[in-house]
Amino acid sequence: MIVENTQTQMRKGILEYCILSIIAKGEIYASDIIAELKKAQLLVVEGTLYPLLTRLKNNGLLHYSWVESASGPPRKYYSLSEEGRAVLNQLDNTWRELAFAVQTSIEGRDQNPNT
Repeated sequence: MIVENTQTQMRKGILEYCILSIIAKGEIYASDIIAELKKAQLLVVEGTLYPLLTRLKNNGLLHYSWVESASGPPRKYYSLSEEGRAVLNQLDNTWRELAFAVQTSIEGRDQNPNT
């Protein structure tokens, strides 16, 4: 139970960062964001993604535009705002610091007979 809770919290903590990183590549439709997350083995359903996208948009990190679709109703495509790019740059730095801290913390763990 403790492991599952920690795993869930770790995934939640990086989901926003991953979504901003995906959107930074260019305008993207929500189902394509889900596909990119799935490729990265970070499974997210629409019921999780849409509220997150709305919150990011309301916080000024995203823009969206409606694009006509040949196969159905118009689609909402998301892109990063200038503020979103600035936040993503800060998150990139934070990720590098955290990745270094984790890697440094676990280095040598397998060689230590007391673990």
